[in-house]
Amino acid sequence: MPGGQAVRCVLLLAAVGGALALAGCADKPPRLKPERSYVLEWIGDRPLIDNSHVTLTLGDDGRAYGNAGCNHWFAPYTLHHHTLTFGEVGHTRKLCAPALMEQENRFVAALETVKRWDVSPTQQIRLWPEQGEPLRLWPEEE
Repeated sequence: MPGGQAVRCVLLLAAVGGALALAGCADKPPRLKPERSYVLEWIGDRPLIDNSHVTLTLGDDGRAYGNAGCNHWFAPYTLHHHTLTFGEVGHTRKLCAPALMEQENRFVAALETVKRWDVSPTQQIRLWPEQGEPLRLWPEEE
């Protein structure tokens, strides 16, 4: 094969390989993993109250924690493949507006019944309780 043609073949192979590598990265769904923080968008069939900030972080020590909108929360968790469960949730005892407290109580109650997780078609993390609609989260910006 003449030198110019060999160079073109190598460049073509490199371009195809690069495109395949990029396509593989683009198609990878997000993973639920320790030491990553997530921001809640929905609790079941209801979106969060405007400007409230509810978060979840899975520590690599088996403890989850975050902000429940008013109070900080914490709980033990177990993550194995697509199974996820939380133990009893503890939290600080600050009092906020009634609507925010109601949302926080719904979040904590839903969290304690989570059994599994998956990724939605829009790449959103969903935490599924035993019954009902999931908690829906986005990975927090790094």
